[in-house]
Amino acid sequence: MTVFLWHIGATVALGRYVFRDAAMDLRWLAAGSILPDVIDKPIASILFNDTFHAHRVYGHTLAFPVLGLVAALVFTRRGSRIRKAAFAVVLGVFMHLVLDGAWTSPDAFLWPLFGWAFPTSSGSDFATLVRTMVTDPLVWVGEGFGAAYLIYLWRRHLNAPGALRRFLRDGRIPMPARTSGA
Repeated sequence: MTVFLWHIGATVALGRYVFRDAAMDLRWLAAGSILPDVIDKPIASILFNDTFHAHRVYGHTLAFPVLGLVAALVFTRRGSRIRKAAFAVVLGVFMHLVLDGAWTSPDAFLWPLFGWAFPTSSGSDFATLVRTMVTDPLVWVGEGFGAAYLIYLWRRHLNAPGALRRFLRDGRIPMPARTSGA
């Protein structure tokens, strides 16, 4: 159970260093990295806790990013900015699921393959989620990593005059130069 900085920081770090795509719009990648929580936390923990009794529902299923990917492929043109943005959002959602270890709850992760109901979990109400965020050391380690990486990006790439404005306009941060390994 983590909050936003872990997902944004770790996803942007993985996106930059695994895919090494200087043209990737990191704004959309970051948005996708928190989308499952933005959807599920209010729906399952606040609005419909009596219905779901869980804090991971639709946004934490494999079906969610797969349907997003299919929609992007069907409804957007190859090479368009909209398709690239949609792919970045879907990649961010996939990374969120990996960082959450979503596969450890297969009934939710593979929904609806095992039925239409989501598995219940104790402590899925909003007060318990907040208490966990405040008291769980793993949450703070993850949030600390995410914050540290985002601060690094700020200081290294976005602190120069005009750099933040460029990032807000196109979502790109320069990639570090590759070094030869020999």
